[in-house]
Amino acid sequence: MTDPDRERQASPQALRALAHPLRWRLLDVLEAEVSATATRCAQLTGESVASCAYHLGILAKYGYAKQQSDAPGREKPWRLVSWRQDLSSAGLDTEGVLAAEAATEVFLDHELVRLKSRLREADLQPPQWRPWFHGTTTVLTDAEYLHVKEQVEQTVGRLMEEYADRDTDPARRPADGRQVRLFIAASAALSGTGDNP
Repeated sequence: MTDPDRERQASPQALRALAHPLRWRLLDVLEAEVSATATRCAQLTGESVASCAYHLGILAKYGYAKQQSDAPGREKPWRLVSWRQDLSSAGLDTEGVLAAEAATEVFLDHELVRLKSRLREADLQPPQWRPWFHGTTTVLTDAEYLHVKEQVEQTVGRLMEEYADRDTDPARRPADGRQVRLFIAASAALSGTGDNP
């Protein structure tokens, strides 16, 4: 059985729709708030209501968000369609690969801006809420690289699955809880090269 939203999101046009920084910020708002109007998005992003409405419409067009037409009130809130966006270029043609690269670059810029912002605010946080990160470099074979990837994905998946119901149901969120972003990345140098000159 195919997932029409996933098929729509895998198109080059849909991937290109994520190559815009405001759209990542809007996805963050919808993730944190569970649902939000364009007005609320404007308050949280500092953008205009019209701009937020336009970009939410683009996210909806490609299956990332949807408007709740049955909600009361004049201005209808928006929700995420999926809590996961797939930026993989696997199985895509050249146009799709380029679109995935563009979306991924904007996503990484977005992540770095968020991390830097939270690092600047670290001294205002109690010690238990301060950002942490870890980096290490070693030499691996392709099989070892895949093994590490699988182990990290499984471990993180198990850890975060325990709290997944809090994503879609605000009533399950603890009163003293805060939104936490866990972002892990690995990259390999081109064959026969390193990152140092």
